Amino acid sequence: MPKIDHRRFKDELYAEFARVAEAVASPKRLEILDLLAQRERNVEDLAREMTLSVANASRHLRILARARIVEMRRAGTFVHYRLASPAVYALLRGIERLAADRLPEVGAVLRRHLAERAMTDLSPSELVRRLRERRAVLVDVRPESEFAAGHIAGARSIPIERLAKRTQGLPRDREIVVYCRGTYCVWADEAVELLRRRGFVAHRLSIGPPDWAALGEKLEAAG
Repeated sequence: MPKIDHRRFKDELYAEFARVAEAVASPKRLEILDLLAQRERNVEDLAREMTLSVANASRHLRILARARIVEMRRAGTFVHYRLASPAVYALLRGIERLAADRLPEVGAVLRRHLAERAMTDLSPSELVRRLRERRAVLVDVRPESEFAAGHIAGARSIPIERLAKRTQGLPRDREIVVYCRGTYCVWADEAVELLRRRGFVAHRLSIGPPDWAALGEKLEAAG
């Protein structure tokens, strides 16, 4: 083995690590990763949801692609983006957990906008048991396209904008467990509030499908 230049080795190595850190050092790029964790999306789709110009969304995606954090797939005239690997999602959630642990401002933002949240931390096995025993109903309030891309087994798809008109189809003798994209997705909070106002026993699952998959559980896809 040749003599190791320790300083040069560390400088080159940490420069590569910093490429990843620099690529995710943007609120908008972190949000893009959160959206891509749900399903593949094209730049127009992302720009529309995030109220960005297509040019701005494209710039953020190029930065993520250069760091190999996202990958591209061409289909006709469209380019679709997805997370490059499960490690990217682990990085995203790690950043969120660290921020929540170390920055009191995270909790302050939650209290300012969401007040008390009706969360439940059911384990996968306990949730599956309650569904099997017909003690609970699982509702996915994300858009249908995200439900189709991957959802927790046994869930019903009722997008949040349709929930108010479809509560009559939900049983009143079971707990309604609601989930959306993940811990900081507020559709589930809105759904629980609506259901409770109408007399249901309702809680939101503290995680979403990407977290479910990260725990080693399989997701179902529609079609």
